[in-house]
Amino acid sequence: MKKKSHISQSELESYLWGAATLLRGYIDAGDYKQFIFPLLFYKRLCDVYDEELSEALEESDGDQEYAALPEQHRFQIPEEAHWNVTRTKVRNVGKTIQDALRDIEKANPDTLFGVFGDAQWTNKDRLPDHMLRELIEHFSTKTLSLSNCPEDELGIGYEFLIKKFADDSGHTAAEFYTNRTVVHLMTELLEPIPGESIYDPTCGSAGMLLSVVAHLKRQAKEWRNLRLFGQERNLLTSAIGRMNLFLHGIEDFRIVRGDTLAYPAFVEGDHLMKFDVVLANPPYSIKQWDREAWASDPWGRNIYGTPPQGRADYAFWQHIIASMKARSGRCAILFPHGVLFRKEELSMREKLIAHDVVECVLGLGPNLFYNSPMEACVVICRMDKPKERRNKVLFINAVNEVTRERAQSFLTDDHIQRIVGAYQAFTDEDGFARVVGNAEIREKGCNLSIPLYVRAMTSPTMLILEDSDKYGQNPLKQAIIKWQESSKVLRESMNCLFEVLADAQMKGDCQ
Repeated sequence: MKKKSHISQSELESYLWGAATLLRGYIDAGDYKQFIFPLLFYKRLCDVYDEELSEALEESDGDQEYAALPEQHRFQIPEEAHWNVTRTKVRNVGKTIQDALRDIEKANPDTLFGVFGDAQWTNKDRLPDHMLRELIEHFSTKTLSLSNCPEDELGIGYEFLIKKFADDSGHTAAEFYTNRTVVHLMTELLEPIPGESIYDPTCGSAGMLLSVVAHLKRQAKEWRNLRLFGQERNLLTSAIGRMNLFLHGIEDFRIVRGDTLAYPAFVEGDHLMKFDVVLANPPYSIKQWDREAWASDPWGRNIYGTPPQGRADYAFWQHIIASMKARSGRCAILFPHGVLFRKEELSMREKLIAHDVVECVLGLGPNLFYNSPMEACVVICRMDKPKERRNKVLFINAVNEVTRERAQSFLTDDHIQRIVGAYQAFTDEDGFARVVGNAEIREKGCNLSIPLYVRAMTSPTMLILEDSDKYGQNPLKQAIIKWQESSKVLRESMNCLFEVLADAQMKGDCQ
């Protein structure tokens, strides 16, 4: 087989996004992923199969039977389902693709069953033959073998595509994409180690599971013995997650499609499986869930009570706590701030504090929830706190630790290092972090709102004075920056005032 040239990262990204642009005018941008991801994975499987076949032929002096043996290949590709066969079809191309994908799934039932999703390939009104042929020819311009495109590089390209689709698909993006810098921060806070079990109950495209792998790779530690588990309600999204892990070279994992609250997938006998690390960004305040069933949950997850019908956040929170190992279990959950102070969830918060599993409440800046301006928080829970951290909660106000460029908000490495450093130190830092005893939290009505305990000390006046020597270089730009900073401080102060008033009202109601 003729050796192909290595594909650079920029070439790969241009190639992948070029496939998506061919769909413009035929289908909505939010639907691109239904067709592009399966075709990409299909092409990759066939090119790697061919590469393995060539290597086996070379080492066996051309023995075709030996090269075709199942043990020579990671995945089996039936001859009639190969990309090169599909490429020759000029009519009913959609049905040809659909049949090929199903044949590959059937040939690999233990690993690939259902992995290609359920896109309607045979709808010629949306996907005419000529357009699908253009798409196939576009993907055929590069050979996605391991030598041309190693797993880590293709994985990065796939993540690029996931983010591009998230950018194009508006509010639905949060279903399968979480800001990767926030995921990185959450992983760093939990410090996963080799051999641990990692679980995401609402795993989306599996970005949080992959973040743990990347964390260990950066530290040059063993990552292949991680045990990765995820559940995802949306069929397409769960398929994207599985493809994502495969394209990153990870095969030892379990991602199951299903509703975590109604039908938890990972159980042992009559109880939930327990994990070392749980990372999660549950869907925000969903209303369509079976509250009545939760009230008498057969898995015993209603530890602290039954959440209101209009907000299932505490159902996910309790599911996560019930899924953590008694000694090593720890979690990081990305939530909207409302879970920290909403009155309708007060009784469950009181039990959370009494249980002493909340270790850290971290407030992040705005726009870090994907396609939403709302500020996010990360709650860290630990089943067996170190003795010196018991009956205490660390509050970190990192609302100013955020950067925004080209309409995208993210955390820089410096932001992440500062936050992780404060968490590891677990001590007071003026205007940034404070350790608060559970008794004080109870005095404040079990309100976990961060500004009640620690307020950012940014002063717009001081910022202007400190930068006065730069002010003349670009006065309009600097004035806008100062105005934004001042507005942020004002907003935070007003939020704190409203929370104090709500706290006072709560106490009055209790009395």
